[in-house]
Amino acid sequence: MQTILINKWLKKWWISALVVLISFGKMSYPSISNAYPIFAQQNYENPREATGRIVCANCHLAKKPVDIEAPQSVLPDTVFEAIVKIPYDTQIKQVLANGKKGGLNVGAVLILPEGFKLAPPDRIPAEIKEKLGRLSFQSYRPGKDNIIVVGPVPGKLYNEIVFPILSPNPDTNKDVHFLKYPIYVGGNRGRGQIYPDGSKSNNTVYTASVTGQVKKVVRKEKGGYEITIDNSSENREVIDIVPPGPELIVSEGESVKADQPLTNNPNVGGFGQGEVEIVLQDPLRVQGLLVFFASVLLAQIFLVLKKKQFEKVQLAEMNF
Repeated sequence: MQTILINKWLKKWWISALVVLISFGKMSYPSISNAYPIFAQQNYENPREATGRIVCANCHLAKKPVDIEAPQSVLPDTVFEAIVKIPYDTQIKQVLANGKKGGLNVGAVLILPEGFKLAPPDRIPAEIKEKLGRLSFQSYRPGKDNIIVVGPVPGKLYNEIVFPILSPNPDTNKDVHFLKYPIYVGGNRGRGQIYPDGSKSNNTVYTASVTGQVKKVVRKEKGGYEITIDNSSENREVIDIVPPGPELIVSEGESVKADQPLTNNPNVGGFGQGEVEIVLQDPLRVQGLLVFFASVLLAQIFLVLKKKQFEKVQLAEMNF
């Protein structure tokens, strides 16, 4: 009997511990189903369209700045860092999915040239590892190791994201050459305004679907509004639904036109993209350049010495 009681107690203890761990995990890390990058990964084979626009802009409609820093040139098979800066005022709050206010998340996608990829952990220098923090990187999709996605992560901690990159070696990869290559980056702060299926999130402006008079405004228990618009020209009433989050800017009895805003624009984030060029440098070219500089320097030194010698000879002949 005592053994049965002990087994029951252990079972309850394990269940309680498992629930706590799952709850902690959900609080510590955002669910991937709510992460905007996963939508792009499912719907676009390449995140950069033929026009040059990165597809994140399809959901994040506001335009904001983003910057990238990378070396001008790198040697083959070396690890370097590309720093993506996503500036914003960390004091501002955004509308969350439940209508409440919270801090902004940030995310980024880095599109590298073919052959470049995320550096393996055992190749990353200690000083770069310190800058990474708890960031988790992933490939955009299988077979696209040169396209790296990170986020969403807390913006207060990661408004500068360091990507550890490994350059390719043309000696082992014949598809790579010693050339100048572009690196593209897209970075967003805050939630998007449109979902991939075309529906609006609660982080955008809601407009009237018809022209008419606001007959009734009902505030729902869980937040949001039901706005009844009387369209007298068509002799019908239309109910527009506003989810929790946006603030209403119309009132009962007010006349509105189709597509006129019914709410404010709660969005405080946005998306930006940029690019930088990097040269995959041949070590032999660098060595040849150093030899050339050394030869020029020696030639200049010998020229000066020869000139001094000539001046001494002239002076001696004049004295003679």
